[in-house]
Amino acid sequence: MGDPLAILESALQVDRAPTVMWLVLVPMVSWLWIVVMANDMYGSMSGASAWMMSAVWDVQHLLLLWAMWAVMMTAMMLPSATPLVVLYGVAARSQGTAGRQTWALVAGYLLVWMAFSLGATALQRVLASLLLISPMMAIISSPVAATLLFIAGVYQLTPVKQACLRACQSPLGFLTSRWRAGASGAFTIGLEHGVYCVGCCWAMMLLLFAGGVMNLTVIAALTAFVAFERLAPFGLYGARVSGVLLMGVGVWMLAR
Repeated sequence: MGDPLAILESALQVDRAPTVMWLVLVPMVSWLWIVVMANDMYGSMSGASAWMMSAVWDVQHLLLLWAMWAVMMTAMMLPSATPLVVLYGVAARSQGTAGRQTWALVAGYLLVWMAFSLGATALQRVLASLLLISPMMAIISSPVAATLLFIAGVYQLTPVKQACLRACQSPLGFLTSRWRAGASGAFTIGLEHGVYCVGCCWAMMLLLFAGGVMNLTVIAALTAFVAFERLAPFGLYGARVSGVLLMGVGVWMLAR
């Protein structure tokens, strides 16, 4: 499709509102929410994060935890989907409904991560019931943390990871092979891309438990690494290297 900067400029010239909304405003608001929550949790714990200290796992608590995970996944994963969203906006422009279809595409993508957030919430509930996670939402057992690191490392080397990462690295090829017309087609494309994205990154998200779910350093590091894997030309090599390193750290922690 040509020069990436020209593509981005073309996308922003038409239907600029949905592009700016999804790729700038939504991630920015999500990150702002994360920073406020994290600062309060590691500070006075008298504000927005106070509800997370509750020992009562009722419906309200579970819904709030799911919302926390959903916002975090939006902040961490939506920016790395920028190439797909921009390319789709350019391709859909000829149909005259690029704005509506872009909304449908991103909605499908985020829906998959909302479902993943349900699984993360359930895992957090299990870890809490086993007394393996602290009120600060970090694993308190070194063997368990090491196991999570090892699992993430092993998965980085699997064919499934490599296949999902290749799909995420090639948004143009993905759109070409899966193009569907209309808003419903855009929604389906977003769903499919979201499935590949979860398949690529789910194991790395386990490291949030090892380092602290609301630890800003861990969140930022994982966000940067995910973007590197998906956007850098040698992301596949980086995934293999990171897999070996994670397994090594996991084994070292278990040996201790």
